[in-house]
This record gives sequence, C-alpha cells and structure tokens, in this order.
Amino acid sequence: MAGAPSTTENPVESPCTRVCQIHPVHRTCIGCGRTGEEIALWSGASEAERRAILARLPDRLAALR
Repeated sequence: MAGAPSTTENPVESPCTRVCQIHPVHRTCIGCGRTGEEIALWSGASEAERRAILARLPDRLAALR
C-alpha cells in the first residue's frame, strides 16, 4: 500500500540514554529502565517485542525515582 510506513522504515528506536548502570536492587538500567536481559535481546527483538518492552519502562523508571 503506497504511503503506509513499514516497520523497516520506522523501526522502534532503542530507549538507551547512554546512562548505562544497573540499579543494584531493582536490577534495571537507571538510564532506560530495561533489564539486562531486555538490553541483550533488543537487537534481535521483533517490533512487537520492542513495543512491549517500551510499555513497561515508564513504571520502572518511576520506581527508581
């Protein structure tokens, strides 16, 4: 379909903020909120998996503050 963006044209961007430090209690990155496992899996994750990860980050980051 012409004009419809594809996931390869608009991939879900990494939430990395270049503040890469795992919180010792919460076990999530204090910069982006992802777990170490999610960070490792990101490059091979589908667009749907990436969106699911992104959906969890606001609550995690709020818990760190």
